[in-house]
Amino acid sequence: MKLNETLLKVLACPKCKSSVSPQGTVIVCEHCQLAYPLRDGIPVMLIDETRCSKKI
Repeated sequence: MKLNETLLKVLACPKCKSSVSPQGTVIVCEHCQLAYPLRDGIPVMLIDETRCSKKI
């Protein structure tokens, strides 16, 4: 499901307040690289629900 462009413009990472961008089934913070899940097309912007999107 594609996210609304207007919604993406107002969303920010709850941890560092940076911009986020969609990447498959998650929304990723452009600064700290935390990945927030999408559930039924709804972004779950809770720090406790994140995972690191960086490849180690």
